[in-house]
Amino acid sequence: MQKEDQQSPHSASQPILVADDPTPWYAIRLFSNSQMKVGEYFKEKGIEYFIPMQYRVYEDEQGHPRRKLRPVVSNLIFVRKTMSEQQMQEMVSQCQFKMSVITRDRSTRDYYEIPGKQMFEFRAMCNPDIQMRRFLSADEARHKAGSMVEVCHGPLKGLTGRLVRENHKYFLLKEVPGMGVMLKVTRWCCKVLA
Repeated sequence: MQKEDQQSPHSASQPILVADDPTPWYAIRLFSNSQMKVGEYFKEKGIEYFIPMQYRVYEDEQGHPRRKLRPVVSNLIFVRKTMSEQQMQEMVSQCQFKMSVITRDRSTRDYYEIPGKQMFEFRAMCNPDIQMRRFLSADEARHKAGSMVEVCHGPLKGLTGRLVRENHKYFLLKEVPGMGVMLKVTRWCCKVLA
């Protein structure tokens, strides 16, 4: 029987998700493995942040298996946009950890804003208690072929994304800058969006 470690302070402080919150989010790429410290930095500044987490199994000193929440990737954090790009740029430059906000493309310096609804769905799909979930790099997600769908039935009802097939199974793929997440779905529960 696996025991779970206590929830991390980050996961315990997660606010309740609100589906109709239009506030966009930024994706920030870190150049160190200090996600939790960067999260604390934003928390001290009053900025809501999100780090995708998943359970990982490890052995304790007595050789017993334990589960602990760990970040999915070590160099990405999402923050809610509550200030101008200039103010965000100042906050990022003042942090002791090197990071940069992901931009729309290389030719422009405009930050990529993730719409509130898209971020709501992404955060819901990242719930560490959900089974049959897989995380992808941005390149892996971009190369998955599939149609845009909306789930019409079941516990994922209302979520949108690309319906992709892998190993004879269907998954709902949701992409955000820097990564993607896939959840197993039944294709009969989905309707293709025009």
